[in-house]
Amino acid sequence: MGEVLALVEARLRTALGEPDARAAVTFLGTDRIEVLRFVDGDLVRYATLGMSAAPMADPTSALADPVKGPRAELVLTVRAGLADTDRVLRPLAVLAASPQVEGLVVAPGASLDVGDPLWPGAPFSSVLVAESGGLVEDLELDAPMDPVRFLPLLPMTPNEAAWKRVKGAGALQERWLERGTDLRDPLRGSVGLE
Repeated sequence: MGEVLALVEARLRTALGEPDARAAVTFLGTDRIEVLRFVDGDLVRYATLGMSAAPMADPTSALADPVKGPRAELVLTVRAGLADTDRVLRPLAVLAASPQVEGLVVAPGASLDVGDPLWPGAPFSSVLVAESGGLVEDLELDAPMDPVRFLPLLPMTPNEAAWKRVKGAGALQERWLERGTDLRDPLRGSVGLE
């Protein structure tokens, strides 16, 4: 477990630079989850560290495989200085702990909801999980372990989350693209969904 997390942290540092802050959260019955903060000009990136320590298990499986199965960490990017986004640390840790706590397999296209604003005044309480491989390359591990995927999180307003449930993740992402939505704006309003 520790070896995987050391490799994950090294990959994050290679892709994003040195973290300027880190926080750790432990929930009852779960392993420790850290959230690292990276500042890149006018952007702040938050990355989880700990979710990939064990593979995510299909909740319908009778026994979780301790080696095989999907592994991931979460990455959120927002514009700096517009909102108190550092308060997203605990919600991100909650999302990263969800495979251990709820038996979820977090994958691209999924919606994750924390039930409260992601940070004070945020118009978002949920995120859309996007495809890996962009900002931080997947980390290959020794066989038979699956690679660690670094999944970007895209904040969704309640209207966008409802629309995504009906139309699908691809349709919402297409709508964002069509409208030129700045998904890094921590204060943005809902995209037009008419």
